[in-house]
Amino acid sequence: MPSFLSTAPRRIFLSLRHLLSTLNRWAKALLDNFRLRLAYGNALPQLALLGIVSGLITGVIAVAFRLAVELPLTTLLPNHSDEGFESLSPEMRLLLPIVGALAIIALSALIARVLGKDKCSVGVGHVVERYQQHQARLPAGNAVMQFFGGIIALLSGHSVGREGPAIHLGAASASLVGQRFGLPNNSLRTLVGCGVAAAISASFNTPLAGVIFAMEVVLMEYTVIGFVPVILAAVAGALVSRVAFGAAPAFEIPVIHLAGLMELPYLAACGVAIGLVCALILTLHVAVAKFAQRPAWVNLLLAGLLAGGIGMAVPEVMGVGYDTLELAMLGELGVGLLLTIAAAKLLLSTTTIALGIPGGSIGPALVIGACLGGCLGVAANFISPENTGTPGFYATLGMGAAMAAVLNAPLAALVALMELTYNPGILMPAMLVIVVATVTTRMVSRLPGIFLIGRDPKRFSSPVYQMLSGVGVTSIMNRNFLPHSRQLPWDKALELLKQRPEWLVVEDVGEDKYIIRPSDLARFLEQSDTSLWEHDELVDLLEIPGQRWRIFPVHPRATLQEALSAIRQNNGNAAYITRTAAPVMSDVAGIITREQIDNYYQ
Repeated sequence: MPSFLSTAPRRIFLSLRHLLSTLNRWAKALLDNFRLRLAYGNALPQLALLGIVSGLITGVIAVAFRLAVELPLTTLLPNHSDEGFESLSPEMRLLLPIVGALAIIALSALIARVLGKDKCSVGVGHVVERYQQHQARLPAGNAVMQFFGGIIALLSGHSVGREGPAIHLGAASASLVGQRFGLPNNSLRTLVGCGVAAAISASFNTPLAGVIFAMEVVLMEYTVIGFVPVILAAVAGALVSRVAFGAAPAFEIPVIHLAGLMELPYLAACGVAIGLVCALILTLHVAVAKFAQRPAWVNLLLAGLLAGGIGMAVPEVMGVGYDTLELAMLGELGVGLLLTIAAAKLLLSTTTIALGIPGGSIGPALVIGACLGGCLGVAANFISPENTGTPGFYATLGMGAAMAAVLNAPLAALVALMELTYNPGILMPAMLVIVVATVTTRMVSRLPGIFLIGRDPKRFSSPVYQMLSGVGVTSIMNRNFLPHSRQLPWDKALELLKQRPEWLVVEDVGEDKYIIRPSDLARFLEQSDTSLWEHDELVDLLEIPGQRWRIFPVHPRATLQEALSAIRQNNGNAAYITRTAAPVMSDVAGIITREQIDNYYQ
């Protein structure tokens, strides 16, 4: 009895260790199978699950970011409103943005010293760049800079939006989840789209607009496989936002509608006017970005001085400006104030964002558009009050038109208006104004949306590029191959041929790898002198007549587009997929050829 008691704890410990080891093996096998399924282009159930998970994570982060801005402002500002910078004294309105700029300079210096200078790039443009050129692999360091830098910018009254930081944080969090679990790069691209959609959904309580924005601005494609996980992510993000802030729309505005069909020509003219202003925004952004070729701290300090000076004179431009936006849509602002806010917001927001303040461009575009639309509405009422809508009606249309023209996202802007107003009567006039404004901006500025300036959207939006980027190499790689060293006995060569491989991989330690066709080896053996067999002569696989290709490594998480790029860069015809964690085995997990990739998309 005592002996049994003494061994019982050991037995229990061994049993638990065995159980944990078994569970770990099962979990690893499930994860490996999950990764393999995601490499295929039709992994809808797996992508749907990822969409829900990424949407929930993004929703939580977007809510946390918003609360980190709103709670301190509500507590510290004199009128206890997160948009109440107007209640500050002129001296405070001057100093606050400057102090914020100094804090961002200190944060940037710390991030650059600890994580590297490249970790200071933030915003939606950074997300688009990483999505297009780095297979949607967003670094954690840039997200840290965006989180704290965005909070500082908004708390200090800089004239920037909170949606841009939320989009970056959502895309980064979704991408980092995929990177943490070693998911293939084609699924990371979908995850980034899910994060973007969930961030927009959580910010405005507009899930459908989030989906369209992600598809139109970041993913640049519309497919069922892409839609389903992105929709689920947007729903999950909206759910988290509604739990935190309720189901009320972002703006409380009355039902507005078109006064009559005779109003349509004037609305088209309004679209032209707003489009011209948006072209000015894009042109100014490019000019300031070119001018700002100096140390980052100089640009940030200049942005702080500019924000403080203009904020002291026009306090309505400080902060996100959604209180001003709502007043414009309600028609409660005079034409003089509307013009002043629009001009000051255009100059301040465009300049400070181009100078490097880590905030978003969507919010300023909405405010500028609403103020311009309100002015055009006042003019319409003056010309023909009985045949035109209210200034609030024009302000709402102007908001959508400016968003569409600046972002080059007309469909997302249209859907956002529908979800913000819950008014189907606004659909037809909004379509007219949005399309006219977008076309005018493109024709006048010759620039893409603000997030694509300096990039080549055509290269990354071609059907072939999109198709190959949506599939992992492990889904079509050839596993029917046999590895062997360069030299082998004749009888061993016959044994290899009996196994009927499609490729023979020639590999030796420290040497380049090649692949040859078994048919070339078979032909060589048939044509060789059989007397050589009796003298134990060795066959040199790199000397026999036939075609041989040098192969280059490709990571198993890579997409077909990455594999094709690697093959092209190395002037080769094939590549091999590396095997992870296999010290005693060949590190070749599969073979992929240029012909296989061509056949896939053809």
